[in-house]
Amino acid sequence: MRADRTSTTRFPVPVDAALRDAGWQPGRWDIKQAEIWADTLRDHTSPAGHRHTVFPAAVEAWAEFGGLHITPTGPGRHIAPTTLHIDPLHGLHMARTLGDLGRALDTQTCPLGTETDSHALVAIDAEGRVYALDHTGDWYLGPDIDTAFATLVAGTQPTRLTTP
Repeated sequence: MRADRTSTTRFPVPVDAALRDAGWQPGRWDIKQAEIWADTLRDHTSPAGHRHTVFPAAVEAWAEFGGLHITPTGPGRHIAPTTLHIDPLHGLHMARTLGDLGRALDTQTCPLGTETDSHALVAIDAEGRVYALDHTGDWYLGPDIDTAFATLVAGTQPTRLTTP
């Protein structure tokens, strides 16, 4: 039966299981909460005048996955799997940092949530690519949120971002 599940789900089985355990199901869509987060981020200005940018890729990710506490159910493939809380307000006071990352990548970035054990900030860019920012550096988690979840929940080694 499990083999059947891998062919009919959008996520690998361990990721699907962790998401469903967290309360996600196909079709989940809380646009009202996503818009509240968008307004909160847009309205926030840091003491130095930095502001968040909000774009459709972020709002869509929040609508589908916002509020979830995602806990991996198995061992990591290369590194320890990551427990996540999808709530962009974890990055409310990170507007400058996210702006700097966006400029370095020639895109805009917005908070997605946090890795709850390491407190790494998880961010999404305007194209839907996902990153983690922690005390050791900036990490590329994948070209979309699905791949990022697979990277984090399965404990796959992410790619470190470097500057030329």
